[in-house]
Amino acid sequence: MRKLKCGILGATGAVGQRFVQLLSEHSDFELTSLYASERSAGKKYGERNWMLEGDVPEEIRDVEVVTNTLDLDADIIFSALPGGLAKTLERKFAEKGYVVCSNTRDNRMENDVPLVISEVNPEHLEMVKDKRGFIVTNPNCSAIVMCMALKPLADFEIKAVNVTTLQAISGAGYPGVASLDILGNILPYIKGEEEKMESEPLKIFGKLNNGKIEKASFKMSASCTRVPVVEGHTISIQVKLGGSPTLEEIAEAYTSFEGMPQKLNLPSAPFPPVILKKEEDRPQPKRDLGDGMPVAVGRIRKDEVLGYKLFAVGSNTIRGAAGASILNAELLDALGYL
Repeated sequence: MRKLKCGILGATGAVGQRFVQLLSEHSDFELTSLYASERSAGKKYGERNWMLEGDVPEEIRDVEVVTNTLDLDADIIFSALPGGLAKTLERKFAEKGYVVCSNTRDNRMENDVPLVISEVNPEHLEMVKDKRGFIVTNPNCSAIVMCMALKPLADFEIKAVNVTTLQAISGAGYPGVASLDILGNILPYIKGEEEKMESEPLKIFGKLNNGKIEKASFKMSASCTRVPVVEGHTISIQVKLGGSPTLEEIAEAYTSFEGMPQKLNLPSAPFPPVILKKEEDRPQPKRDLGDGMPVAVGRIRKDEVLGYKLFAVGSNTIRGAAGASILNAELLDALGYL
C-alpha cells in the first residue's frame, strides 16, 4: 500500500522533533519534507540540535530543511509552528490545497476549523468533508488529557467542571523553565493556559449543526500550575454530572470506553484509550504514561462540592501534542477525507 507523503512545519522545535520521531516509524505515512526558520534552511536535518531521547532517525538525517515556500512534496502537513506565526502560514498552505493537521494554538478557535480529539469528537471532522485543502487542529496538551478523562462521563451529562493542572516542564518547550524557578518549587501561573482550558473543551464537547459548532454550555473553571516533573501532565478534576451514577457505574464507563480510533484499529490508537487505575496512589506521571498515547485516570471518589472528583495523567509531548495530530490524520485517512 502506498504511504502518504507528509511534511512538518516547525520541524526543528521540540514538538517538531517529536513529529519526526513518531512519523519515522509510521506504517502509513512517509516523512518527505521538513520546514523550519531561516536559521535552519539549507542545512541537513541531522545538523540541528536533537533534543529527544535516542538519535535522529537515520532516514531523516540527510533531508534538507526548507523555508519560505508553499511547495512541499507532501500529501499532508503537520504543523508545530510557534504561536503567532501559524495563523497565517497554516491558512496559506490550506488555500494551496494541503491538508494541515496542526498542534498550534492559533487556529483552534476559528469557526471554520475543527478542534478534534479523535476519541472525543470525531464527528466534527465532517466540517472538512469534500474540501481539498483545510486545517484540523488538536487542543492544548492539558485540555486533551482532561477531555479524554471526561468523555466516558458524557453520557451522564456534564454540568460543571473545575480543574487544577500540574503541568510538566517539557510543556514549556526547550529550553523550558529556568532551573532556579522550578526546582523544589511550583509556579502557580502559566500564561494563556487557563484561558485555553476554559474555552477549548466547550468547543470540543459542542454539537455540530449545519456545519457549525454550537459550543457546550457546562461551566468550566481552571487553575494551571507548572511543577518539577519532566514529562506528563497531571490534572485534578472535579465534575458535576446530571445524573447520580454510582462510583461503580463511573468505573464501568471508563473500562468499557472506546472511541472511533479503537474501532477502526488505527495505527496510533491506544488500547484502551483510557486506563482505569485502581491503586489508591495512582495515576502517576512517572508510572502511567504507557507509550504516550493513552490517558490514565484514578482516585475516583465522591465530592461534597460538585459530586465527583478524580485524577487524570497523560503525556504532554506525545498524546498532548504530536501524537494527537498524527491520530487525527490517521482518522481523516480512514474516513476518506484525504
